[in-house]
Amino acid sequence: MKTYDVVVVGGGWAGCSAALTAAIQGASVILCERTDMLLGAGLSGGIMRNNGRWTAAEEMLAMGGGGGRLLALCDEHARHRNITFPGHQNASLYDPITLEPAVKRFINSLGVTVRLCERIVDVTRKADYVTELTTHQNERIRAKAVVDATGSAGPMGNCLRHGGGCALCLYRCPAFGPRVSIAGRCGIPELAAAKSTGRLGALSGSCKLHRDSLHPDLARQLRQEGVVKLKLEPALASMSKLQRKACQQYALDDFASHLILLDTGDAKLMSPYFELESLRSIAGLENAFFTDPKAGGKSNSVRFMSMVAHDYTLRVSGLINLFCAGEKAGVLVGHTEAMVTGTLAGYNASLHASEKEATTIPRTLATGDYVAYTTEQFGTPYGQRESFTFAGSVFFRRMLEKGLYTTDKRAIRTRVMAAEAMKIFG
Repeated sequence: MKTYDVVVVGGGWAGCSAALTAAIQGASVILCERTDMLLGAGLSGGIMRNNGRWTAAEEMLAMGGGGGRLLALCDEHARHRNITFPGHQNASLYDPITLEPAVKRFINSLGVTVRLCERIVDVTRKADYVTELTTHQNERIRAKAVVDATGSAGPMGNCLRHGGGCALCLYRCPAFGPRVSIAGRCGIPELAAAKSTGRLGALSGSCKLHRDSLHPDLARQLRQEGVVKLKLEPALASMSKLQRKACQQYALDDFASHLILLDTGDAKLMSPYFELESLRSIAGLENAFFTDPKAGGKSNSVRFMSMVAHDYTLRVSGLINLFCAGEKAGVLVGHTEAMVTGTLAGYNASLHASEKEATTIPRTLATGDYVAYTTEQFGTPYGQRESFTFAGSVFFRRMLEKGLYTTDKRAIRTRVMAAEAMKIFG
């Protein structure tokens, strides 16, 4: 049985950021991902730097660590930069097809042991410590510190009960097995998001059309401009389905009355859950073909079903050497957001493995205020109901009110230096 300083479970943006950050600190790290690819929800995403994410990205670049390095990779693989679409400015769009293997190569280059198709199905807990993790092949891995980045989507039972059934989405539970929560296996109570209507969780908005299924003129416009906006007939317009989405920064009138496509390699459909025949009634989409989810117009995965309480360092309440990141830490929406929490969790896991005190991101920074504020809201009715993201909704409004939002790189670096946070993550 091999012992690692840090074991990261889950290979989405949060897990990748945690693994990289711990490795940069010199820790021995293993990253276990249950599917055959990294990035998790990032495989359907691609939207970076929109609105307050610009500020957060530049702070992370200045602070270093895994999140900063992954953000730099996203910039390198951007298909479009500084585009505008309804409610969002300064956005860049990356291509998951080229980015995922680049991320894997980069993580490997820093000495992280990456195990794909490796489900962690059980843990050994002694007092307030996680001591061992067991894989689906009954291999045991000993850990000094653990990062739970298993996410909060699925498994299939949740999608069947709270959504539209298993939509054959990017989480691919039928092929690779359902998500297993590390904190849950330790007996830590888990919380689900709850809308004011009483509905638990939130529906993912992941929806992509094959680019070759678009009319050539539409495909050309999308490739050249990065965004296409089509007016919908009133019968096809719907705000109610947008209110069910996890990404409430896109629950705007424009997204209900228009069909908005973004170029992330395929065409990312920002108004999801269209019946195929309705979609094909729109000019230019007569041959529309869904690539994600394979169930087409059926609702997608149900997310935010297993979040755990934690402190400002992202240490899970009730355990000493378990840290959480990404959606595991609350209703935290987005890739940049996952990188922020993953970086902090990976850093503190490496500090614990070295018998050092955990730290926080200064609250004078947008990223620090994000972690602190969402930690304070965890478990409250407000914290269960709202979606927290730098890109819009309630937290972007908070950034504006507190004067934390800016796209001035020099001002951001000055702020990071004033907080004594330059390269704090390596």
